[in-house]
Amino acid sequence: MSFVVSQPVVAKLSRSAIFLVVTINPGSGPETAVRGLCGDLSSLLRGVGFRNLDGQLSCIMGFGSQAWDRLFDTPRPKDLHPFREIRGVHTAVSTPGDILFHIRAASMDLCFELATHIMSRLAGAVSVADEVHGFKFFDDRDLLGFVDGTENPVGQAADAATLIGDEDAPFAGGSYVIVQKYLHDLERWNKVPVEEQENIIGRHKLSDIEQPDAVKKPYAHNVLTSLEENGEQIQILRDNMPFGEVGKGEFGTYFIGYARDPRHIETMLDNMFIGNPPGTYDHLLDFSRAVTGCLFFVPTASFLDDVDPDAQPVTETDTGTPESLTTKVPQQKTSHSDGSLGIGSLKQRGVT
Repeated sequence: MSFVVSQPVVAKLSRSAIFLVVTINPGSGPETAVRGLCGDLSSLLRGVGFRNLDGQLSCIMGFGSQAWDRLFDTPRPKDLHPFREIRGVHTAVSTPGDILFHIRAASMDLCFELATHIMSRLAGAVSVADEVHGFKFFDDRDLLGFVDGTENPVGQAADAATLIGDEDAPFAGGSYVIVQKYLHDLERWNKVPVEEQENIIGRHKLSDIEQPDAVKKPYAHNVLTSLEENGEQIQILRDNMPFGEVGKGEFGTYFIGYARDPRHIETMLDNMFIGNPPGTYDHLLDFSRAVTGCLFFVPTASFLDDVDPDAQPVTETDTGTPESLTTKVPQQKTSHSDGSLGIGSLKQRGVT
């Protein structure tokens, strides 16, 4: 068995990021262009990253359910499906998205340069559904004033939380990612007394210390985003970023969560939007509105490198056992590349 390398899902959190969600235009030409980029992405990344060896440049490329069928057809990651809308007191919307590029670096110039090259390669092949330029904000806080990402797993715990193992062996080393763009009503939020803000988040604002369980409110953000399964804490990896346009009065948090099983994030979102128990929804949503929602599968870097631009997906009209698929999917040992709205760590609540 040969060695496969994961995309840098667990790369070090960065000061700058660009989140680029695109849809693939109709026709076989755009599909060929996208497959061509898959094989060349690592080369583009090396070329741009070499300009600043301390720049921590990385890029994740993920694919939505419909895009996977257009580009690769079979085999298919077993848990890949469209993001499902969640309706409660507030709504987690589902929006179009075929490909996610999560570009991050120590500075925005590197992110911008790589994004420019990617979109140049895909000119005429894709349409931009959403583009967000994120930045770290004082003391790693979000624009609501609270520290974001405190409970992220690190090291081997991060690998275990994010990278697929034997449960879907053909895609071992891959991951799932859910993204949502949240817009904050900062004018209303800033009128809320700090004590009540802390009750909504479940943390003290200045110190970032978690409130004792005995005083946490059932609607607290970190209560509803905490899960356990079979008595063990479930974790995801978040790399959320603040963003905003002052002239438009638009301020928000871009939520991005990686997990080896998308149900972990989906259960967390059910708790937030519907409540656990139902009706006890996350009161942070009274001030933060989700305007996008997509789910993507992140194949390994080895998978991307093996993509043949000219290969055609197998269709239902093809007969016999396909001799050539769009990609080769190694079933091998894996290795990762280095690399809140504070959506929290997952503990304390049962996953179904």
